[in-house]
Amino acid sequence: MIDIQKEDKIAIITIDNPPMNAVCKKMLDELENKLEDIIDENIRALIVTGEGKAFIAGADIKEMKDMEPKEAREFSRRGQNIFNKLQDLSCPVIGAVNGYALGGGLELALSCDFIVASEKALFGQPEVGLGIIPGFGGTHRLEESIGPAKAKEIIFTGRKLGAEEAKEWDIVNHVVEDDELMDETRNIAERIIENSPFAIEKAKQAMDQGRGKSREESLKIERDRFKDCFEAPDQKEGMGAFLEKRDPQF
Repeated sequence: MIDIQKEDKIAIITIDNPPMNAVCKKMLDELENKLEDIIDENIRALIVTGEGKAFIAGADIKEMKDMEPKEAREFSRRGQNIFNKLQDLSCPVIGAVNGYALGGGLELALSCDFIVASEKALFGQPEVGLGIIPGFGGTHRLEESIGPAKAKEIIFTGRKLGAEEAKEWDIVNHVVEDDELMDETRNIAERIIENSPFAIEKAKQAMDQGRGKSREESLKIERDRFKDCFEAPDQKEGMGAFLEKRDPQF
């Protein structure tokens, strides 16, 4: 269900659970295992995508239909924890959304640092039509991404957004032609890995840890992560290379 390929310092996780890549317990187990592989290896950028016409088109309704409340709570907790693990990776994570990103699919995409979408992509949180709510972090991450009013409209109506509208709503960074999705996403990943991995990790920490805090608290976090950079070899190499007019070796 979860395939991983490694190309130099870039890893690509592909979700492959035909026909629509629905989220199920087995998929969560496999995703968690693949994320452990990413943590253990020198991966400097991760791309997450789907196989076929869906990124993830939602959850496995057959598996969920007869869940008891305690079981549902545990399923939600497990999904949240694994998506948190994805979001908390030290390397940048890019969602390459190739098709339907509905329910858990949008929640997974929002766990990435940013999203590149195929023109055929479709986004939404349609859970209320099934008598439930988003359970893998959607109520939090969607509001954090686009603000409470827009997030509530999407969740309360269950409406779906095409790729261009999702870009207008600041869910998506880039929309590309379907056959260019992976090439464009790889190009972005390659530009990322040209830079200091330590500095990128600290920039990600500063932004993620400072989100939602007061300006004073957020700037203190930035100062601390800025200080961290001067304790690592990348700062000396980067600035030395600049002064010596050569490419840095990170």
